[in-house]
Amino acid sequence: MTPSFATSLDALGGWRAALGQRLDALARFLGEQEFARDVAVEQLAWMRERLASEKLIVAFVAEFSRGKSELINAIFFADTGRRILPATPGRTTMCPVELGWQGDETPSLLLLPIETRLEGLALAELRTQPRAWRRLDLDVDDPAQLAESLLQVTRTEWVSLEQARALGFWDDDRPDDNPPRDDAGHVEVPAWRHALINYPHPLLKQGLVVLDTPGLNAIGAEPELTLGLLPSAHATVFILGADTGVTKSDMAIWRDHLGAQAPTRFVVLNKIDTLDDPFASAAQIEAQIALQQRDTARTLGIATERVFPLSARQALAARVGDDGASLEASRLPALEAALGAQLLPQRRQVLEHIVQEGAQQIENQVTRHVGDARRQLAEQMLELRGLRGKNGARVRLMLARVDAERAEFEECTTLLQAMRSIHARMLKDMLTDLSSDRLRDEVAQMQAAMSASFLNLGAKKAFVSLCDRLRALLANAQRRNEEMREMLAASFGRLNAEFGFSLAIGKTPEFERCFGELQLIERNYVQYLGLTLAMRLAQPKFMEQFRRMLVSKLRVVFENASSDLELWNKSVSAQVDAQLRERRKGFKRRGESLEKIQMASGDLESRIVEIEDQDERMQQFLGRTIALAEALREQAFAVALATDVEHIGIDIEFFDDEPHAEALQRQA
Repeated sequence: MTPSFATSLDALGGWRAALGQRLDALARFLGEQEFARDVAVEQLAWMRERLASEKLIVAFVAEFSRGKSELINAIFFADTGRRILPATPGRTTMCPVELGWQGDETPSLLLLPIETRLEGLALAELRTQPRAWRRLDLDVDDPAQLAESLLQVTRTEWVSLEQARALGFWDDDRPDDNPPRDDAGHVEVPAWRHALINYPHPLLKQGLVVLDTPGLNAIGAEPELTLGLLPSAHATVFILGADTGVTKSDMAIWRDHLGAQAPTRFVVLNKIDTLDDPFASAAQIEAQIALQQRDTARTLGIATERVFPLSARQALAARVGDDGASLEASRLPALEAALGAQLLPQRRQVLEHIVQEGAQQIENQVTRHVGDARRQLAEQMLELRGLRGKNGARVRLMLARVDAERAEFEECTTLLQAMRSIHARMLKDMLTDLSSDRLRDEVAQMQAAMSASFLNLGAKKAFVSLCDRLRALLANAQRRNEEMREMLAASFGRLNAEFGFSLAIGKTPEFERCFGELQLIERNYVQYLGLTLAMRLAQPKFMEQFRRMLVSKLRVVFENASSDLELWNKSVSAQVDAQLRERRKGFKRRGESLEKIQMASGDLESRIVEIEDQDERMQQFLGRTIALAEALREQAFAVALATDVEHIGIDIEFFDDEPHAEALQRQA
């Protein structure tokens, strides 16, 4: 059978798993060496979190009855042998549905009542409030129960016209987009605002998130969907009907919500099987499909190659029946190949950068740590070799010298305290500009500027001004951190010169990712801050929901910036603490060695041999750490998943420590 997007994503998941194994091996190795146990702890934790949390989001957008849910079933869930999402004629998915997997939760369906829109809380806030959701446990081994439970996403309810207007499903100025009404004047609206399906599918376990969106009316009524979820997707598949082409409502979705980022969009002409005509030849049908493909591309303003005619229903049946010929005839593999070619290399590059940067920082930290420890051993070795053939008076003199050096060294605590005090104050001032309180103040200023204009018609200008101020805050934080680096570098130079430290300081973190995320938010919001949304912002409840959602999106950007700065500053402080601790241990070991030598002259040579062994072990440790870090970097560029120790190619024996070797064997 032709390799599917699912197969390609599975390969990416295997590669990520191999990266995780390499990282675990390095972490375990460092953790089991007592003198290096605290080295690179923060960096290792950061890398683990990034590798585990990195998601691949694919959104599917369409008007009703375009076969969207069937396409999702065909691409991702055909191996289950059944439909996972409801896919029947007419309206099916009535609310945004996210399919993913959280390993610490059991299979479940979480449903957010539509009434929560009236509370003004953003979806990001409600995600952290379990009581706000209706929970249904899913039995993945019972197809009937699973299908019955997932039918909940199709539920609707009838509400009064006033309620529909308050919920955002009725717009007096756009009557053509309003939902149906019954004889009593009630309006049909979705029963749920959002649905989360926690399903243990292998692809979802690897970090895939599938976003299934409802039609135009529901999209426009939920600002979090248009301003948050859709723009955050790494790719969006827009489904049209091959028999209808681009309808008016299809064009409205494309123009208002998708067209601005066409390079990440894929357009599907679904249901080409409905074009089969017993009175037309195969060539005529093919010509009709090609004409629809060209017309669609011209209408949407994209390349013809980004329009994919296919039959989702035929593809699903072919995959369930393991019919390769029928699958090729469905034309689904062409779309999957395009998705894989664009998405997977992009995600891989992100992870490669994380691993390369993190592995290099870990290697640098360990190299500095080992270098300082070896320098202290060299000093002690020189001191002990100088005692060969000397009398007891010489040993006592050396003991007094060690005590004097220890006392002199402890004078560094005054400088350290001053440096730490300045460092803490500068860090606090810097992080204040990136705090949630500062962010809320800036958004409140934007809100006040909007309210001051007639019908919020100055919304776009106020928002652009907000983004300019936020960029200035990020730039200022980066500048302050550079000033702090200069202060620390000067203090490190003095500590190195006067007290024998070997402190080094790396470059400060860059904020390209944060500036890029802020630019993406600005671009997406500006797209929607036209006359229609400005009119809706005049409604207090809608404005409050808009504000909360905006704060939650911006908070992620600023928290990422704060985390990067805090991680860098923690690593700097940890370096000082580690060297201070090792220097004190070094003085203690020197004193203990001299005291033993004073008691028994034979201990001198044994102590010299012991230090030589320690130095040799330090060199082996550094070599092994560099090898593990290099293997981690190499894995980032590996094409295939390595599953055995021979292929990984790392010698896991170390210090003749059999338990440790067995542990690394398990990790590898």
